Amino acid sequence: MNEITGDRGLLEFPCRFPIKMMGRPDGDFRDIALGIIERHAGNIDAADIRSVPSSAGNFVSITVTIDAKSQVQLDAIYRELSANTAVLVAL
Repeated sequence: MNEITGDRGLLEFPCRFPIKMMGRPDGDFRDIALGIIERHAGNIDAADIRSVPSSAGNFVSITVTIDAKSQVQLDAIYRELSANTAVLVAL
């Protein structure tokens, strides 16, 4: 049940949920992105982090799978990721 409206949403919480972000491989993108997620979801196990460089090496995508507790939690993560200039895209 959706904790705000009482309706069933697309996701049932808690659940495993992948968060994918893209940024530049240089600088602090990885540390910033992981820091944001850890603020909202707690410590991240290294096995739940996957990083893949683009073919030209200009970008890197990071996918972090978390134990999502609510839609409110996911919304807060995406808002903070999207507001940070080091994160080019958050999916």
